Amino acid sequence: MKHTTIIDPHREEEVVIHAKKKTGEIEELERYLDRMSTELVGYGEDGQILPLRPAEIHCFIVEDGRVCALTEKEKLTVRLPLYAIEEMLTEDFVRINQSCLGSIRKIARFDASIGGALMVTFGNGHRDYVSRRQLKNVKERMHIKL
Repeated sequence: MKHTTIIDPHREEEVVIHAKKKTGEIEELERYLDRMSTELVGYGEDGQILPLRPAEIHCFIVEDGRVCALTEKEKLTVRLPLYAIEEMLTEDFVRINQSCLGSIRKIARFDASIGGALMVTFGNGHRDYVSRRQLKNVKERMHIKL
């Protein structure tokens, strides 16, 4: 399949697919583009509203009953439940535990304890335990064999 990318700062981003028929690959690409175009916004402590780009987010956490998006330097409140965010995002995010959804591209390292618990550390320094319920899924997504 051929593709062309044209960078033009004066045009709105748009993806056009030319195909002879609709295939499984095209449907998968459409689903991916639908998820990528999902607009998330974060609310700062000073009242500012900022667009959130999934590529910049290290993880989403639930803290004091609020869902927060953690980036490299900021913590922004998101006014959606964690399960709704999980449905909106691409496969780049994996459920770590009941209150954490993390970007697999932003994981810095895993630390295994003697008791078998797995601690994940993100690039921004946030640390969280992988729950037993999510352990198999995280290992599969990260291609970890312990």
